[in-house]
Amino acid sequence: MNRTAMRASQKDFENSMNQVKLLKKDPGNEVKLKLYALYKQATEGPCNMPKPGVFDLINKAKWDAWNALGSLPKEAARQNYVDLVSSLSPSLESSSQVEPGTDRKSTGFETLVVTSEDGITKIMFNRPKKKNAINTEMYHEIMRALKAASKDDSIITVLTGNGDYYSSGNDLTNFTDIPPGGVEEKARNNAVLLREFVGCFIDFPKPLIAVVNGPAVGISVTLLGLFDAVYASDRATFHTPFSHLGQSPEGCSSYTFPKIMSPAKATEMLIFGKKLTAGEACAQGLVTEVFPDSTFQKEVWTRLKAFAKLPPNALRISKEVIRKREREKLHAVNAEECNVLQGRWLSDECTNAVVNFLSRKSKL
Repeated sequence: MNRTAMRASQKDFENSMNQVKLLKKDPGNEVKLKLYALYKQATEGPCNMPKPGVFDLINKAKWDAWNALGSLPKEAARQNYVDLVSSLSPSLESSSQVEPGTDRKSTGFETLVVTSEDGITKIMFNRPKKKNAINTEMYHEIMRALKAASKDDSIITVLTGNGDYYSSGNDLTNFTDIPPGGVEEKARNNAVLLREFVGCFIDFPKPLIAVVNGPAVGISVTLLGLFDAVYASDRATFHTPFSHLGQSPEGCSSYTFPKIMSPAKATEMLIFGKKLTAGEACAQGLVTEVFPDSTFQKEVWTRLKAFAKLPPNALRISKEVIRKREREKLHAVNAEECNVLQGRWLSDECTNAVVNFLSRKSKL
C-alpha cells in the first residue's frame, strides 16, 4: 500500500512538472526558486553541490534555495512541489481569461498590451507588479511592436505604462542570466540588444509620443529625447541613477540631453543622478506639457485623438525633415554609448553595485 501511494505521488510529481511547462504567466523569481529547490530535493536529495561564487548570482540563488531545505525527505519534497504547482493552477487557468477585445488586439505579447484605434497605436508596458521594469523579453517585444506600428495604418504611436509607474527602467535581474560564455558573452549580447533597441526609436518614421503616467527611471527616461512629444502627469518623476549603479548613460542621452536642457543640467541629471519632478522636466525641455493627475488621461487622449486626424503623410514628411539631419549622428552616439556600457558591465564597480542593489531588494 505504501508503494502504491509512493507511485501515485511520483505520478502526481511528473504531472506537476508538465503543468509548470504550461504556465503562461511568469510566477516570479521567488516561486521559481522554490520549484527548483523542491525538484532538486525530490530527485537528488539534500544539496550536494559546492556553493557558487558571489558573482554567479543565478546559481548562487538556486544553491541557497536548495540548501535551505536541509534534510527534507524526498517524498516530502515531492508532495510540497505538487502542492506548490497546484496553488499556481488558478493563474494557469486565468491566463487565458482575458477580455476578448484586449486579447485580439495584443496577440503574442506577454509584457505589453498593444491596441490600435482612432488612428493611434498604443504600446502599453504591462508589468505593473514589477513597476514596468524592462526585462529581456520586454525589450524584444517593444522592438516587435514598434516595427509593426511603423507599418500599420495608424497615424501616431504612443507609449505609456500600466499601473502606478511609467517604467522603473532596466530590470536588473537581466544581469543574472549568465550564458555558457560567461559574463563577457552576457555583456556583449546586452550591448547588441541595447543598440538594436535604441535604433528602433531613432528610425521610427511616425510621430512617437510618450504618455508618462507615473515615475520613470533609467532607459525609460533617456529614450524621451528621441520622442516627438512627451506628456506627463504631475505625479511623474524622472530619474537616471547610472553612476549609483556603476554604469553610464544610454538611449543617446549623452547627446540629446545636453542639447535639450544645457550641458550643466544634463550633467546634474545623468552623472549625479538628480531626480526631476514633472514640472522641472518640463521647464528644462524634456517634457512637452504637464497635466494634473486627476485629469491627465482625459486631457492627453483628447489631444492625441485630435492629432490622429491630421493628414498622415504630412506628419511623416514633417518628422523626416526635422529628424533626418540628426539620424546618422544619433546612430553613432548609440553605438558609442553601447560600447562604453559593455565595458562598464564588466567592471568591478558595476558588478558590486548591481549585487548590492539586488541584495537590498531581496531583503525588502
